[in-house]
Amino acid sequence: MIRKLAVEFIGTAWLVLGGCGAAVLAAAYPQVGIGFVGVSLAFGLTVLTMAYSIGHISGCHLNPAVSVGLWAGGRFPAAELPQYIIAQVLGGIVGAGILYLIASGHAGFDVQAGFASNGYGVHSPDGYSVTAALVCEIVMTFAFLFVILGATDSRAPAGFAPIAIGLCLTLIHLISIPVTNTSVNPARSTAPALFAGGWALEQLWLFWVAPLVGAVIAGAVYRWLGAEKR
Repeated sequence: MIRKLAVEFIGTAWLVLGGCGAAVLAAAYPQVGIGFVGVSLAFGLTVLTMAYSIGHISGCHLNPAVSVGLWAGGRFPAAELPQYIIAQVLGGIVGAGILYLIASGHAGFDVQAGFASNGYGVHSPDGYSVTAALVCEIVMTFAFLFVILGATDSRAPAGFAPIAIGLCLTLIHLISIPVTNTSVNPARSTAPALFAGGWALEQLWLFWVAPLVGAVIAGAVYRWLGAEKR
């Protein structure tokens, strides 16, 4: 279990550093900024690279919603949920801390500008309402877990799950960055919010509730639809 928690910690730190780091450091870099397409790809690549690196050790959840969704789908024991979630949140915070140390070395850096935090209303990248944000995060997390459960099914083609999961997360970001800055991951949302403070912490509730709801629904639905015929 210690090894599982250690790699979940490391993997989630990498996800936050890689994905949020792309948003904070490279998205709007003068002349060669990667934009939201590049940020979407960065998040997908963090999961893809870690899935091949640590999937055989911990399952490479990197996300409380993934752990909960796998539990709802009958793939993960409830007894291990608290440890996994704590490791993921702590890993995310360390990843955000490293990003903060790097970003704060640039003149004009302002952590209160958002620090890649998720938000709705006036803090949504394109001004989407709380209802839109809630629906978006539930549906996107549902899709993410549905793909994870399907790609890791014992009947699915072997060895391709990380590619499908990484590309799914990329697609999710391409769709939903304008709405919420894309969460589908409470650990990813919590980490930058702790550094940004203020509104980011006030709105953090949505980025725990919506992903967990979407994950549970996906787990239950796939458990029914994906059941083998007997």
